[in-house]
Amino acid sequence: MGSGMEITGREPTIHHLRHLAADSEINSADYATYTVVIPPTPDNQPGKMEISMQPVRTDDQRMSNSMFMGFNNRVTRSLSKGKFVNTDADAEGSLCEVPGCHSRMMRNSQGVEIFPCECGFKICGNCFKDVLHAGDGICPGCKEPYKGLDESELTVESRSQMFKQANRLSIVKSTEMQRSQGSDFDYTEYLYESEKSYGYGNAVWPADRMDGENDGTGGGRGTKKFSDKRWKPLSRKVKVPAGVLSLYRLLILIRMVALGLFLQWRLRNPNEDAIWLWLMSVICEVWFAFSWLLDQLPKFCPINRATDLDVLKEKFETPNPNNPSGKSDLPGIDVFVSTADPEKEPPLVTANTILSILAADYPVDKLSCYVSDDGGALLTFEAMAEAASFAKLWVPFCRKHDIEPRNPESYFNLKSDPYRNKVRPDFVRDRRRVKREYDEFKVRINGLSDSIRRRSDAFNTREEVKALKRWKENNDDEPMETLKITKATWMSDGTHWPGTWTVPTPEHSRGDHASIIQVMLDPPSDEPQKGKEGEGNSMDLSEVDIRLPMLVYVTREKRPGYDHNKKAGAMNALVRASAIMSNGPFILNLDCDHYIFNSQALRDGMCFMMDRGGDRICYVQFPQRFEGIDPSDRYANHNTVFFDVNMRALDGIQGPVYVGTGCLFRRTAIYGFDPPPSGDETGCCSCCFPRHRKVVVASAPEPDSEENWLRDDDRMNLALIPKKFGNSSMLVESIQEAAIQGLPLADHPSIKNGRPPGALTKPRKPLDPFIVGEAINVISCWYEDKSEWGQSVGWIYGSVTEDVVTGYRMHDRGWRSVYCVTKRDAFRGTAPINLTDRLHQVLRWATGSVEIFFSRNNAFLAGPRLKFLQRIAYLNVGIYPFTSIFLIVYCFLPALSLFSGQFIVQTLSLSFLVYLLAITLTLCALAVLEIKWSGIALEEWWRNEQFWLIGGTSAHLAAVLQGLLKVIAGIEISFTLTSKSAGDDIDDEFADLYIFKWTSLMIPPLTIIMVNLIAIAVAVCRTIYSTTPQWSKLLGGVFFSFWVVVHLYPFAKGLMGRRGRTPTIIYIWSGLIAVSISLLWVAINPPSANADIGGSFQFP
Repeated sequence: MGSGMEITGREPTIHHLRHLAADSEINSADYATYTVVIPPTPDNQPGKMEISMQPVRTDDQRMSNSMFMGFNNRVTRSLSKGKFVNTDADAEGSLCEVPGCHSRMMRNSQGVEIFPCECGFKICGNCFKDVLHAGDGICPGCKEPYKGLDESELTVESRSQMFKQANRLSIVKSTEMQRSQGSDFDYTEYLYESEKSYGYGNAVWPADRMDGENDGTGGGRGTKKFSDKRWKPLSRKVKVPAGVLSLYRLLILIRMVALGLFLQWRLRNPNEDAIWLWLMSVICEVWFAFSWLLDQLPKFCPINRATDLDVLKEKFETPNPNNPSGKSDLPGIDVFVSTADPEKEPPLVTANTILSILAADYPVDKLSCYVSDDGGALLTFEAMAEAASFAKLWVPFCRKHDIEPRNPESYFNLKSDPYRNKVRPDFVRDRRRVKREYDEFKVRINGLSDSIRRRSDAFNTREEVKALKRWKENNDDEPMETLKITKATWMSDGTHWPGTWTVPTPEHSRGDHASIIQVMLDPPSDEPQKGKEGEGNSMDLSEVDIRLPMLVYVTREKRPGYDHNKKAGAMNALVRASAIMSNGPFILNLDCDHYIFNSQALRDGMCFMMDRGGDRICYVQFPQRFEGIDPSDRYANHNTVFFDVNMRALDGIQGPVYVGTGCLFRRTAIYGFDPPPSGDETGCCSCCFPRHRKVVVASAPEPDSEENWLRDDDRMNLALIPKKFGNSSMLVESIQEAAIQGLPLADHPSIKNGRPPGALTKPRKPLDPFIVGEAINVISCWYEDKSEWGQSVGWIYGSVTEDVVTGYRMHDRGWRSVYCVTKRDAFRGTAPINLTDRLHQVLRWATGSVEIFFSRNNAFLAGPRLKFLQRIAYLNVGIYPFTSIFLIVYCFLPALSLFSGQFIVQTLSLSFLVYLLAITLTLCALAVLEIKWSGIALEEWWRNEQFWLIGGTSAHLAAVLQGLLKVIAGIEISFTLTSKSAGDDIDDEFADLYIFKWTSLMIPPLTIIMVNLIAIAVAVCRTIYSTTPQWSKLLGGVFFSFWVVVHLYPFAKGLMGRRGRTPTIIYIWSGLIAVSISLLWVAINPPSANADIGGSFQFP
C-alpha cells in the first residue's frame, strides 16, 4: 500500500493512520504508522513536504510499529512505538560475558540493552553491581574504569517483563490546536513522556538509518551509537576536601551546642543589680544566635564546579554523522543589557559592554544583543549606533589576535604587557590602528551630548523662523509673544526623536513616550564571511570571520497612568521582543556596566545547560567581580564572602540566588513553567497547557476496533494562553520553539529529555518588517494588561529587588540553579566606592528584603518543592535587615554599662569567660575553614565583618523603617540609581573614595562611635578615682566598646575625607544626640548627694 500525505509543518498534531481495507494483503494489526508534525522552529520553516509512507512488514524490520517524524526539513524518521515482533533475538536477548554467568544483559526502562563501558563488553545487572560495590569499578572487558554511568541510572528487567512489554503498544496522546487562534499544544506532552511511551526528545533513538531505511539485518543506529564512542560529561562537581568539610560541619554543630549552653546559662544567671541591662542583652543575644543559624545552616554542603570546553566543542561543533559540515549545533543566546539614565550610566560604559558582547567567543549566528534604554534618550541611541560602527573594526581585531578582555577600555588600560604571547608580525600595527580608532570613538561618544544640543538648537531655530514667517504672511492679529515653538530634540536625519526630549513635553518625557526598536546590526548569515586582505594601513582580515551578531536597540512605550514597574518591566519587554525577533532559548542579562571579561564565559554556562540533567536548570549564576575598587576595599565592595562562600554553599543545595546581573537563564523558566517531570511530577508547561498523563497502554488494535485517539479532556485550554502571555500569537508560538531548542543532546541513555544531534544547524528565520512590527506590539504599555506578566511570568513585580524574587519563584517551582566560577573572571563591572553611594546601595538591597518578608514571596509560604536548607537561605534573605534593631541596641549596651557602672552579667565568672571563649574560638575556626575551602583572603573576611556592622547600624535600620511605612501607611519606596560615573579627578583612580555627600544614614553609626568613646573616658576616670574601683566591670564594658569602635573604624575613616575634612553638620548632630543620651541617663539615675562621690578625685 502506498499513501501520500501533504504536511504543512504548522499544525502540531499526531495522526494515527490505519488501513481497514478488507482485501488488504497486510494485516493492520501487524503495522501502524504515525506521522508527527513538528511545530515551526527557526530550523523548521513552514513548507509543504510530500511524504510517501510504505507499509512495514514484519519480515523487513524487527519492529513492526513506527512513528514517523519530520524535523528540520529532513526526510521523515521512524521511531519505535514499542510493539516488538516476537523473534528469537528479542525473546532471548544477549548474555552476560562474565565467566560463569549466563544471565541476560542489563536493559533500561525502554527495554534497550545497556553497555556501561565504551568497549561494548556485555554484563548483567548483578555483575555490574558487584563490580561497582567492589570499590574499583573496573570493566572486566577492557580493564578501564566505568565512566558516565552509575547504578541509579540503570534498571534490569527480567525476561518475563520484557516479553510482557513486547506485546504492548504505547499510545502517545496529543492535543489539537486551532491555527487561527495562534496557539499550540503542550510541548511537554511532546517532550517529556512516561516510561512506556516513545517520541521526540526520547534518549533512545530507533534502529534505523538517517533516511528512515533499514538494511534488513536488524542492526542500525539505535543503541550502538552510545557505545561506539565514549560519552563525556560537560561539567563535573569538584567536592571540597573531606577533611576540611567534615571539620567545618563538626565546628558548626559544636558552636550550636555552645550557643545553646551559653544562652541557657545567661537565662539562669540574671544580673539582679541591673536587670534591665541583662534583659536587653539576653534578647539581643537570642536573636543573634537565631540569625547566625539562618546564615550558617545553608553552608553545610559547599561544592565547586568545573566545565570542559573541549568536550563542548567536540559535541556541538565537530563534524560527525549527524552534522557532517561541523556547523555549530549550540542553541541561541539573547543578551540583555539594561540602562535607564545616560547621566548616571555614561553611554561610553554601555558602549564598551556592548562591544564585549559582540566580540564574545560564541557562534555569531546564535548570538543576539538587545539594549534596553528605559529612559528613551537620544544620547544612548546614537552612542549605540557609534558602537555598532566601531564593532566592525574591533570584533575582527579581537578574533584575529585572541584579545582578552574584549572591552576596549579595559584592554587598552591593562597594566600588563599587551604583546605577551602575541606572535603575529602584524599585531603591533593592528593594535596601533585600533587604539587610534578607539580614541576617536571615545571623543565622538563624549561629544554626542553637545552635538545633539547644537543640532536641536539649530533645527528649533529654523522652526521658529518658519513660524515667524508664516505669522507675517498671514498678518495675524495675535501678538508675536503668543507664538510658542516646542523645543524638540532632533535626530541627525532632521526628524523628531520619538523618545524623551531634552526639554520634556507631553508624549516626549521619561514617563510618556513611544516605543522604539532599531536594528543596529542585521542578523548575520549562517555561513562565515572572510574579510579582505590588508592594503596599506588596513588590517588583513582574509582569514577572519567578519560577521557580527545582531544588535537591537529597544525602548518600551511609556504612558501616564500605567505602572511601568521599573527595571523588571523593562526586562519583561525585552523578553517578549526577543522572543519575536530571535527567540534564543537562553537569555543572559547584564547591567550596562558589567562587561564580558572572559570571552568564553557563555560557553562555560552552556556546559551546564547542555549537560546531563541540564534541562532542570533554570539559570546559571556567575559571580560578580568588580574593577576600580580601592586596594584596601574599605567598604567590602567586592562582597567576596557572599559570592565565594554563601553562593558556593547554596550551589550544593538547590542553587544560588539570582543577583540581578551575570545570569544565564533558560527562557522557559522565565515563562513560569515548571521543570521537566522527574518521577510522577507534572510537566513544565502544566500551568498553561494542561497535561493529562493518563497514557493508555493496550495491545495492538483489531481492524474493527473503535478507539477514541483524541479525547476531549486532552484538548488544550486555549482560553488560558492570552491570560498568561498576552494576545500575541507569534509570542505563544515561539514558546515551544525555545523549549525544544534549549534541550540537551540526546546522546546518552541518562538524558531523559533531549533533542536529536544536528537539529540546530539550519539557518534561522529571516527578520522582516512584519516581525519587527509584532515586536513593537508586545512592548507597548498596554500589552501586559489582564495577563500574568510580572505575576507568574517573567521578572516578578512588586519589589525593588526583583532579581531575588524572580529566582525564588523559579526555585519554588522545583527548578535548580548552578553557580559557575570560572578560572578567569566571567564578567566584571563597577561598584560604588564612595561611602554615601555604598550605603544607598545597601539600603536598596535591604529595603527589597523587607518587602519580600512582608509579601507572599516570604519563604514561610513556599511550596514543597523548595528544599529545606534552600528555604532557610531565603528566610535569611527576608529577615537579615531586622537584625539591625537588635544590633543598634547591642552597640549602645557597652556605653550604657560604662555609664551605669554595671555589666550584662553580675560578675565576670569563670563560666561566662569559658562560654565567651568557646563561642569566639569556634567563630574564628569557622572563618579559617571558610577561607580554606572558598579561597578568600582573611582581610576580605574581616572587611565583610566590619561593613556588616556599618550597614546594620545605618542602611538596614532605615530599610526596616521604610518597609514598615510601606506596609502600614502605604508609602511607596523610591530608590536612587547607583551611579556608574567616575570622579572628576582624572589623576586619582580612586577619587570617588574621598568624596563626601551628606546623608542621614550616617547619624546612627557616628552617634554610636561618639557615645562609646565618651563612655570609655567617663568609666576610666570614675574607676581610677573611685574608693572601691570595679575593675572587672570596667574591663567588660571597655572590651565591648572597643569591639564596636574597631568595627566602625572604616566608617570613621570615610568621614575624614581626603584631607581630614568632615562636615560640621555631622558633629552637630552627633553632639546633640550624645548630650541627649547623657541627660536622659542623668534623669534616670541622678547622682547621690554624697560629697565623697568620685572617690579621692578633687577638682582643683
